[in-house]
Amino acid sequence: MSIDSDSAALFPDEVVTRAHTRLVEVPGVDGRVALVTIDNGHDHTKPSTFGPAGLASLDSALDEAFAAEPAAIAVTGKPFVFAVGADLSGMGQLSEREYAHRIAKAGHDVFRRLTESEIPTFAFVNGAALGGGLELALSCHYRTVADNAGAIAFPECFLGLFPGWGGTQLLPNLVGADQAVTVILENSLNQNKMLNPGKATGMGIFDIQLESPDFLEESLRWAARVINGSSTVQRAEIDRGQGWDEAISRAKEIAASKTHGASPGVNKAVELIELARNNDLDAGYAAETEALADALMTDELRAGLYAFDLTQKRAKKPAGAPDKSLANDVNKVGVVGAGLMAGQLALLFARRLEVPVVLTDIDQGRIDKGVAYVHGEIDKLGAKGRLSSDGVNRLKALVTGSLDKSAFADADFVIEAVFEEMSVKQQVFGELEQHVSPETVLATNTSSLSVGEMGAKLAHPERVVGFHFFNPVAVLPLLEIVRGERTDDTALATAFAVGKKLKKSCVLTADTPAFVVNRLLTRFLGEVIASVDEGTPFEVADRALNPLGLPMSPMVLLQLVGPAIAQHVNETMHAAYPDRFGLSDNLRRFVDAGKTGVWTTDEAGNQIVDPEVAELWQQGDEPLSEEQVRDRALRALAEEARIMLDEDVVVEAADLDLCMLLGAGWPFWLGGITPYLDRSGYSELVNGKRFHQPGVASLPSS
Repeated sequence: MSIDSDSAALFPDEVVTRAHTRLVEVPGVDGRVALVTIDNGHDHTKPSTFGPAGLASLDSALDEAFAAEPAAIAVTGKPFVFAVGADLSGMGQLSEREYAHRIAKAGHDVFRRLTESEIPTFAFVNGAALGGGLELALSCHYRTVADNAGAIAFPECFLGLFPGWGGTQLLPNLVGADQAVTVILENSLNQNKMLNPGKATGMGIFDIQLESPDFLEESLRWAARVINGSSTVQRAEIDRGQGWDEAISRAKEIAASKTHGASPGVNKAVELIELARNNDLDAGYAAETEALADALMTDELRAGLYAFDLTQKRAKKPAGAPDKSLANDVNKVGVVGAGLMAGQLALLFARRLEVPVVLTDIDQGRIDKGVAYVHGEIDKLGAKGRLSSDGVNRLKALVTGSLDKSAFADADFVIEAVFEEMSVKQQVFGELEQHVSPETVLATNTSSLSVGEMGAKLAHPERVVGFHFFNPVAVLPLLEIVRGERTDDTALATAFAVGKKLKKSCVLTADTPAFVVNRLLTRFLGEVIASVDEGTPFEVADRALNPLGLPMSPMVLLQLVGPAIAQHVNETMHAAYPDRFGLSDNLRRFVDAGKTGVWTTDEAGNQIVDPEVAELWQQGDEPLSEEQVRDRALRALAEEARIMLDEDVVVEAADLDLCMLLGAGWPFWLGGITPYLDRSGYSELVNGKRFHQPGVASLPSS
């Protein structure tokens, strides 16, 4: 097989992964083993991927391996990385389906040589194996994995795609359809969950897990035992009947609940796993090739690639951040408050920074409860094997509590997580300033209040910065860093440095009400609630946004955020922008009544509107259809996003998208929000212009 120069020319920026073959002598093997190493010439921070030239290099290396007539062929990667799949940057440049089809077929043609080889083939997975990298491993007859290998997964559905180089056919026939559904769909659509080597081996993806220090040598020794027959690999029997039926039903439920049919790639993954039941690689690979060629020519896939690029590149170099050399060292952290949010923050700071963390609150009982929560969470990490016993003890010793704020005297960074009320936060910062040094950064976790106003009465307002996390803190990667009117570069640089150490993706925002995520969500949710106020049934309004495939419906979002918090943020927004953010008397009554959700279940288990909610919610007589509610919400989002850019809330539209992807969990196949508004026509309809040039997060214009 050869990959023509036309295809390679479409990937002009390909970082080529080279494959090198060498013949090695292995005790116990009659003959030599051809060891193929794939390496793009960079360290582990730039993992090996496959574009046309990379596939051609692997193909040539296999030519050399087969020509040597070895006893076995084994494939392994560079240090810490096996391979992480296709060159996605090049995929986004394909302008014709013909080229997409060639790339799709090329992956199958090269990898399949290992599957159909009469010589035993092995994958020695020494590090990260994602997407096409995992498909390469599955294409071999046998697989070992290092115990320190990280990032084992099929992340394609997360991007709005599907494994397209054999994964949908090989995995179900190796581990069964149900486990394949878990890896291909469920994990991918659950915040792109990864497998560890032990879990993957237990599922049957790998035949054996080996210790990392001498992984290659041990893999060769194990392979020798397989080759000479002294070790036999047992594989699970595959249930192609009822078990497969049940797996496909579960896959359809996952796809429906996670995407509402909005992601063609996810739906195609379900179809392809069903096709794999026949275990016919000719038919399966042909279907994958055609489906992948189609998918590569969709706007949804281009939006997914745009979103992936934002999270992998822009998130690591935040736009507008000061020079990192201006940041102060942080050797001790203070947390004001000892509630649930404060406890989550204290745990995160202790784990990531490994410095002393002190919590304080208004009484000793609250402090003790907060510290106990953090210690309990650390114990859970130990019980799960994520911390050693020494690590547990060391981490718990870092987290303490004090009723006296003088405990913050030597803290370099203090964050407040108290009640969302300006006067309360101003009082907290005023008290703190009496105890901390002038250089101590004072951070607020406010979700909507003015950072500048919070520090206005201080002697050193320049050290106050917004540091807004999203709940749950351990899961959502976004950190909105807010520059107040008087925040200086040192405080801001320190905040960005701390955020990076916390392994969060930081976005700089201006000090405007509710910043980015909460402002957009409040506007969108406000329009949906207004439609209910006017007479739209709850059920209709709640289904209205389903075609976007959002992670949750409006009413579920309201319940997750908490109606009282949503109402408070909306009041803040109404005070700032009364013409665009209305107040709902119904929502106020809902909150006053102590209700937390709209839905309940009847005796048959069906979801219905809570009768108490139905009684207190006074609706008008002008109901809207789902389409009308969706149109209203999207018009509002288009308007608000444009206003935010005009106000310089963020540097570019890409930052709005990054915030919605990482802070609100909006799907990659939308590209965040602004590309979707462009593609659906709302940008031009509402604002008279697009947010992006044609071809950005969409197919190139012809």
